Amino acid sequence: MARYDFASDNVAGAMPEVMEALVAANAGVASGYGTDHVSKAAADRIRALLDADAEVRFTASGTAANAFALTLLAQPHEAVLAHEHAHICTDETGAPGFFGQGVGLIGLPGASGRIDLPGLEAALARPEVSYNQPAAALSLTTATEYGTVYTEAHLRSLIAPVKAKGYGVHLDGARLANAVAAGFDLKSVAKLGVDVLVIGGTKAGSTPTEAVVFLNPDHARRLDARLKHAGQLVSKGRFLAAPWLGLLGEDGGTGPWAARAAHANAMARKLAALMPFPIRHPVEANGLFVEMDEPALERLRGEGWFVYRFLDGTVRFMCSWATTPEMVEDLGAALRRIA
Repeated sequence: MARYDFASDNVAGAMPEVMEALVAANAGVASGYGTDHVSKAAADRIRALLDADAEVRFTASGTAANAFALTLLAQPHEAVLAHEHAHICTDETGAPGFFGQGVGLIGLPGASGRIDLPGLEAALARPEVSYNQPAAALSLTTATEYGTVYTEAHLRSLIAPVKAKGYGVHLDGARLANAVAAGFDLKSVAKLGVDVLVIGGTKAGSTPTEAVVFLNPDHARRLDARLKHAGQLVSKGRFLAAPWLGLLGEDGGTGPWAARAAHANAMARKLAALMPFPIRHPVEANGLFVEMDEPALERLRGEGWFVYRFLDGTVRFMCSWATTPEMVEDLGAALRRIA
């Protein structure tokens, strides 16, 4: 039987705190479409977490969260700047264009998933012509698709020229918990000028739920109507919101959401110490990307372990909140056998 322990951080179940919160939210009746007491309480915790006043909504899919966010930042004839290997560019099947009725994507270069400032500046300097979609927004990701984490200074350097042109900024935080566990300060997000933030729950150890934070007050107008139009206003909204009461601590604390991400990051470092193959990208969050030829990968799969070959040709190993030291040691032994 194949083992998928390290195939992704979405292969693990939900952490016990999440399941307890769902059971508690199931009691009694509640109003629908996010107007319930559970959704309000979860939104309050997220606002405290960010130390920012914002509208907060919940979706069951990171793809929907990202794509909807971009509809607020770009018109159908415009495009969004993003790293060339960002999830919105490589793994969301054109959803930004679908939700945005034609919104385009412009890929930018950068080592290990982080956008290089010169590449961004070149894109911003490109003359507008009638036959190309002009840029209208920037999408950033941390932790990145390659498991690296932006510094606040790096983010600030990218966001400043974008905001100077009056463009919007979206931050994809599918693995934001791992970035926070690596030292990223959540309270910097609003100060940086991010307009829409997606806070990942699913990969952090929840049932499917993503929190979408609208930091720009201009986006509050008819927000629920826009969400309903996009099919993202869920009737039993309390079941998307409830996990956040289990994930996050009270009084603005990051709770199990970041604590368990710290464990996933630690498991990645433990695996890195056992890895007999070259590691291509810095191990800053919960993923490893290693150089492994196809025969070696087939030998690993022959040992019973399934992992993906990633966008840049590396083989990806992801740790989750549920990864144990024993799992890491089992995989390390298999890797030594095939190396």
